[in-house]
Amino acid sequence: MTILTRTRTAADVIVAALQRHGITDLFGQSLPSAVFLAAEEAGLRQVVYRTENAGGAMADGFARVANRITVVGAQNGPAATLLVPPMAEALKASVPMLSLVLEVPAAKRDKNAFQELDHFGLFAGVSKWTRRLDDADRADEYIDMAITAATSGRPGPVALLLPADVLETPTSRTVTPRHSVLGHFPLDRPRPDGAAVARAAKLLADAERPIVIAGGGVNRADAAVQLSELQRVAAIPVATTPMGKGATDETNDLSMGVVGNYMGTNSATKFLRTMVTDADVVLLIGTRTNENGTDGWSLIPRRAQLIHVDIDGQEIGRNYEGIRLVGDAGAALTDLTDAIQQEDLTKRRGVANDVRAAIAIAREEHRRESARVRQAATTPIRPERVVAELDQLIDENTILVADASYSSNWIGNYVTSRRAGQKFLLPRGLAGLGWGFPMALGAQVAEPDSKVVVLSGDGGFGHVWAELETAVRERLPVVSIVLNNSILGYQKHGENFLFGAHTSAVDFLAVDHAAIARAVGAEGVRISDPAELAPALAKALASDVPTLVEVITDPTAYPPITAWDGMEDTLLKDYR
Repeated sequence: MTILTRTRTAADVIVAALQRHGITDLFGQSLPSAVFLAAEEAGLRQVVYRTENAGGAMADGFARVANRITVVGAQNGPAATLLVPPMAEALKASVPMLSLVLEVPAAKRDKNAFQELDHFGLFAGVSKWTRRLDDADRADEYIDMAITAATSGRPGPVALLLPADVLETPTSRTVTPRHSVLGHFPLDRPRPDGAAVARAAKLLADAERPIVIAGGGVNRADAAVQLSELQRVAAIPVATTPMGKGATDETNDLSMGVVGNYMGTNSATKFLRTMVTDADVVLLIGTRTNENGTDGWSLIPRRAQLIHVDIDGQEIGRNYEGIRLVGDAGAALTDLTDAIQQEDLTKRRGVANDVRAAIAIAREEHRRESARVRQAATTPIRPERVVAELDQLIDENTILVADASYSSNWIGNYVTSRRAGQKFLLPRGLAGLGWGFPMALGAQVAEPDSKVVVLSGDGGFGHVWAELETAVRERLPVVSIVLNNSILGYQKHGENFLFGAHTSAVDFLAVDHAAIARAVGAEGVRISDPAELAPALAKALASDVPTLVEVITDPTAYPPITAWDGMEDTLLKDYR
């Protein structure tokens, strides 16, 4: 890595600071130009997006895979507004991101300069920290402040506004150099109160039917190994929320899979629902206890005693009161594992085989019940068949990405996490459509030697078609599977469920997505026969170029959403 020896301008100092923090790739479109010119001169890679919305999602995907902060740049005004959606997702999902946003020169401020906008107001609801650099000599200092804010505590996005005149201002060589490396996260690993840990350990050891529910905070804290050790030592069954997917090895005989509103008919965890609802002690780790993760706050039993681990003390007790273990998930799990080994674990080990047997029976019941859709030879193709075929072809090092809406549910239920810490990226912070494909591109930048696969519906993929060109230009061999049912599935079925009718907005014209892929130089194949699925997916996974596999899928298929069980006639009302 080339380190700049000159620091002529604030832009040069910013780039040198980014290098010091371990940043090698920036997502941008050449703005702020002074920064990106200096960055490319210094040997940093600019990954050029087509839209800022997608660029922010790429930065998000990179950070989730690499556990390092990422940088995305944007022009002031309209371009900056397009960073708001991915920053909002990053804020909710606790993903650090540094947005470098061009600002009008100070002499033109508040005079309606070209594309001038109140960026402080713009980012107020989606940024942990927003500042403007007004003194070139403080550039190094401000980068450190920004990255510290993003990677410490509960990670999240930050914004640094960079006036064009300040970026080109020469800096003083008498400024004391800074040396800290702050770009990794978690930056700090604070430990929970020891007395609270001891109380929690005893509660778990004495429980009759304890369970663990791990959220996305386990993945953000890179704490899957520590969770696995607690699972082993204490013989406690572990479930995950959708964003916690990958935190456990789902082949482990004490791993339950994804719980929440994903537990309807054909769900991988349908037959384990009572293991959650009958629990007497529930250990929550890194979860916001949000609506979908708790199935509308109906899944976690109110009579159970709760223990909640979270880096953000405000999340503990938001929806469920319990023992507060405020701290880093990895540190808390290590302390809890040490503490529970000091307790009498006779009860835990005495029932462990019964718990394993119950999970095994539930898995077999799921395989029996879902065989009809997983193995369906019908056309249009069932989405369950697509994802089941994919599950047979991946390994523990494959990075799986899903778009929001139905795609997250299909991946959550039908793709197996084969090791604790396997990377699953689901944009469930705000669950906006279209983020899956650019998140996968960011993941591929972070892990160029890994195979990255992303599942999207045609509705979500329609938001980001242009980034196919980005994948080809940047040589990112992502495998993109597009389930094309020519509808906005969740919207159509959801409107029917809630209102008994749907609007005209939910139906699309036929689109040949494979042809779009080929038009920009990617591989593109269209599948309408289920017998062609496995060969096409295997070929795509073996390819070293971006590949889109479009599958014509059944518009009447919907995932195992708990609330929709038994509502088929309503969901499919007035189908064209």
